[in-house]
Amino acid sequence: MLGEDREGADAAPTIQTVQRAALILSAFTVSQPHLSLREITNRLGASKATAHRYTKALRAANLLRYDERTALYSLGPQVLTLAASARAGLPIVTVAEPYLEKLVRTVDETVVLSVWDGETATVVRSADNTDHVIRISVRAGSRLDLTTSAQGRVFCAYLPPDEVPGLPKLLRQSPELREELAAIRAQGLSVNSPALNGVRTIAAPVFEGGVIVATMAIVGTTVNVPCEVDSPMAVALRESTEALSRHLGSLTPLDE
Repeated sequence: MLGEDREGADAAPTIQTVQRAALILSAFTVSQPHLSLREITNRLGASKATAHRYTKALRAANLLRYDERTALYSLGPQVLTLAASARAGLPIVTVAEPYLEKLVRTVDETVVLSVWDGETATVVRSADNTDHVIRISVRAGSRLDLTTSAQGRVFCAYLPPDEVPGLPKLLRQSPELREELAAIRAQGLSVNSPALNGVRTIAAPVFEGGVIVATMAIVGTTVNVPCEVDSPMAVALRESTEALSRHLGSLTPLDE
């Protein structure tokens, strides 16, 4: 019994160290990617000397970087490696893989899977093994624009507005956006055709237990990907996302 008490006492400082390191790393966000030592100290709730000791250790592990010119910290390159590993290990990626590959064979265009990262859509898998001489490739880890990308708009359409940063304000300011999101919910997909790059994206939601967990999208040129929401390509996409949603245990409009 005494040995167990001593083991628990020895583990306590280690647990606190891990918790404090995690607290520091989680303080960095997309909207606040740079922090001063004072800001980190305040977040940590410890002395400046303690905060400095932790930042020094995290820098040694390449989890933090320090800019001497600005005296600001930011996340280090090792975080990117960990993030890539985390994305690759998401269960939805493994489950969705055969659906992505089948859709690529059906439409012969790049197919992308994205998840919600708390602020916007983030690409976790891109299947671009098409027969085209020129392929459109989307980098895994890419963070898509919240309201101008097809996948971002799908998340805006199906997530509760208060779970999407800034969306309630955007909806109040933009009747066009409200109408667009209503159309996405009615059609079950979003079509995006940026005027400048000649690329068109069709995106549809993937559900688990009635909650959106991902989006699947077809990405191609405006020549190859039609803009009609009832095109054979759009129908194939909806069929794929509905099949994946059923596999995850969700009812789709076809089942209701």
